[in-house]
Amino acid sequence: MEHPLNLSMLFGMEFSHKYWHVTMTFIVVLLVLYVGSYALKNRAEVPGRGQSTVELLVKGVYGMCDDVMGHHGRPYIPLIFGIGLYVAFSNLLGIIPGFMAPTANLNSTAAPALVVFFVYQYIGFKKHGVHYIKHFLGPVGWLAPLMLIIELIGHFARPLSLSMRLFGNIFGEDLVIIILFMLVPFLVPLPMFFLGIFTSVLQAYVFMMLSMIYISGALEEAH
Repeated sequence: MEHPLNLSMLFGMEFSHKYWHVTMTFIVVLLVLYVGSYALKNRAEVPGRGQSTVELLVKGVYGMCDDVMGHHGRPYIPLIFGIGLYVAFSNLLGIIPGFMAPTANLNSTAAPALVVFFVYQYIGFKKHGVHYIKHFLGPVGWLAPLMLIIELIGHFARPLSLSMRLFGNIFGEDLVIIILFMLVPFLVPLPMFFLGIFTSVLQAYVFMMLSMIYISGALEEAH
């Protein structure tokens, strides 16, 4: 006899292991919102450790954005910082026993990649209007049809590259940690944990850097 409360069903949808990345993503979103609310509430003149850490991260992102995009790219820092936090927390979550990294699922890496793709295209048209199309035509008029095809392929490959790179690195890293734990459950996997922390932060940095490069390209004038 089936139990009246069927936990395998959620909102009329079968909830199995293939939906766990969605649950993990909700946890990451809550963590990002908590960091944001914490930063807004804690503005002491003499900052504590938590506030100092957040201020150091924000200052670092501002410096990185100024170097890549210039001062005219500052309005897009909240987007870059938010995506960076999402990717970093998603990567690090997989290191905690009992959790999984949302970014070990291609759906979770494709989402921020598509957000970046559509946002920088919107920025380009907002900044330059119809003249933004010149970015796709190249510097030589008679080569414009060929350059248009090449540029379109290159631009559409960007979200694919962003999502596949992040997915491949995090999925492979988590898989190696799981295999090591199955073979040698004590001490030996510890170096992989520290390596996992490093690569998780590094992948978030790479995602942010590439996002800034794409936005910077959309802000520049076509030559």
